[in-house]
Amino acid sequence: MSYASLGDLPDSVRDNVPKHAQEIYKEAFNSAWDQYKDPDDRRGDASREETAHRVAWAAVKEKYEKGDDDRWHPKK
Repeated sequence: MSYASLGDLPDSVRDNVPKHAQEIYKEAFNSAWDQYKDPDDRRGDASREETAHRVAWAAVKEKYEKGDDDRWHPKK
């Protein structure tokens, strides 16, 4: 269930983060989707999809942060 394009991303990503952050999310999700296909590689009972979403959001948060205006901005 990897994402082929930015338009395939969940609404929560497409509607809330800048395009560059969406690109980061997509690449991180797809990489984690491949990396964590074996349940033994995941923490706890997390599904493959849940793990990939967590990795993707962590990747976005390395470069972006949510501002007081509730929008995502590049970190300084």
